[in-house]
Amino acid sequence: MRRRDFLLGATAALAASSARADVPKLFGPNLWPPLAPRAAYIAWMAANRGEDPLFLGQRFDRYQQLLAYHDLWTNAEKRAFLLTPREEFVPSGDRMNAYIDHYIDIGFGVTITPPGTMGRMTSAIAVRRGDKVLEIGTGSGFQSALLSYLTDRLWSIEIIPALAQRTRGVYDKLIAKGYREFAAITTRSGDGYYGWEEAAPFDKIIVTCGIDHIPPPLLQQLKPHGIMVIPVGPPGAQHILKVTKSTGADGGTRVARADIFGGKIIPFVPLTGGHQNLGG
Repeated sequence: MRRRDFLLGATAALAASSARADVPKLFGPNLWPPLAPRAAYIAWMAANRGEDPLFLGQRFDRYQQLLAYHDLWTNAEKRAFLLTPREEFVPSGDRMNAYIDHYIDIGFGVTITPPGTMGRMTSAIAVRRGDKVLEIGTGSGFQSALLSYLTDRLWSIEIIPALAQRTRGVYDKLIAKGYREFAAITTRSGDGYYGWEEAAPFDKIIVTCGIDHIPPPLLQQLKPHGIMVIPVGPPGAQHILKVTKSTGADGGTRVARADIFGGKIIPFVPLTGGHQNLGG
């Protein structure tokens, strides 16, 4: 299910509601909330983004924890976290738990990853404005929403059609409310193991589900000097690797790997798809 054409519908919805958008001040490169203190952040966000102070307080408190654990590395990544309304991406019954530090079931046998893990994975791929970024595993939609504050060129694949459709609906609803930055996210349902060949190559790739090896198609679709972050290991016991691709003097491809959590095991739902039948 390819959803690039959703932009036409989203644009029409924005035109119809531009005078009554719920977001008072639309996102742009120069829109910066206060990074501290807490009261100034909440007041600014409530006035400029029209968000609920209750959730803003929870977001800022979790942000402070991410800073303490060095999960956000640059001011741009800090801003991205502080601007992303995570409560919009969890099931309605879990909105009050949106900023807790553990996994939340979002249905379809998958979960939304804790904020700290997503924050550090985002920091590790070092997204810059204009980078082309591919996400494998759209899930709740929060990860790509977070990335939309760092670049306006995003592609995301979800293998579960009903989940892909639901999350596309979340994006479209938020776009209509004034979160126009989410219109940068192109989505489709498909097997993420094989990447998105027609949109390749990518500067950065982020994989949000676990696998026991680095998929060759994703490595091929990564530009030279590109970065991939991916959970690698047996089911439920992955290490999150930063994979950097480079070209040697002989023209050959070099791949460097580093564990962004220093060897800590981080469990992820498995990357499913046709690759599981290879060699079987």
